[in-house]
Amino acid sequence: MKATMIGIGNFFFKYRNQAFPLIIVALFLMSPPPTEIAGSVAAERVKDLMALLVIFSGLALRASVIGYAYIKRGGLKKRVYANDLVTEGMFGVCRNPLYVGNMLIYAGVFLLHGNPVVAILGIALFLFIYQCIVYAEEAFLEDKFGDAYRAYCADVPRWLLRFSNFSTSTQGMVFNVKRVIAKDYSTVSAALLAVLLIEIYRVVGATSVPPVHVYALASLIAIVAAATGVVSMLKKRGAFKEHKATS
Repeated sequence: MKATMIGIGNFFFKYRNQAFPLIIVALFLMSPPPTEIAGSVAAERVKDLMALLVIFSGLALRASVIGYAYIKRGGLKKRVYANDLVTEGMFGVCRNPLYVGNMLIYAGVFLLHGNPVVAILGIALFLFIYQCIVYAEEAFLEDKFGDAYRAYCADVPRWLLRFSNFSTSTQGMVFNVKRVIAKDYSTVSAALLAVLLIEIYRVVGATSVPPVHVYALASLIAIVAAATGVVSMLKKRGAFKEHKATS
């Protein structure tokens, strides 16, 4: 079973940028987002607020990971790969903090959609996919780093966040805001666009929606897209380049 999951993990590691959006769209097409819960619009809005808190907690976790000790998760030629065993920063708190952040974002997006079947299927499917990816990475890392990686696994949880390790694992490190912007602006943009598109999906299916609501959502999408373009342009111009200290 684990060998099969490793194979699935390697597949999604390579094609996740194409597969994940398709999976989300397919699940969302199963049903439009509901406008109320058990006849209560207020309950739906409370649920939406909770979903947004989950999404932003995932983004905050990703920012904390990247700001302290970023590792390239793209591998080598879209295959699992690592030059070094990174154990400092948030990787001393959890072995897969970026993936935990991603799962919070996906869970929040599915909760925001609100259809119970879509939410349960979506969260369960992405949990399974990420577990497969983690198995594939663990197999590679154990083979490459051996005892050092096994010792790391014994000290740091795979999914849970052991915050008691935080002060030790970040000792002497400085949080790098520029790196967070440069490396994660596209994730923030995608999350914000997902939130706005879900709301548009919801209002399109509603019986009566003030046109100003639709115009406001469209304007926000345009603002997010424009801001993303500006950050991308600044990045290409080297605005967020990290300057190495000279001796």
